[in-house]
Amino acid sequence: MALDSAKKREIIAKFGNDEKDTGSPAVQIALLTERINEINEHLQQHKHDHSSRLGLLKLVGQRKRLMRYLKRKDHDKYLEVITALNLRDRV
Repeated sequence: MALDSAKKREIIAKFGNDEKDTGSPAVQIALLTERINEINEHLQQHKHDHSSRLGLLKLVGQRKRLMRYLKRKDHDKYLEVITALNLRDRV
């Protein structure tokens, strides 16, 4: 379920300031979104996998906290990220 390194590099290149920028909130939100999407696909097939469902809820909460932080600190970047990732503005 982990992201492969090529996919991670692609996301970091798209949302980061440079190729080593893995800690910025925008990159973290994008990586979490990709992991959330993969777990959602997994749960479509394995409906009774409750441990993955709990992990999904944890990731969603973490992404929500990062989105709240980014919205507060850099609203323009926040709008750019939610538009690129096709997320709703519910924070």
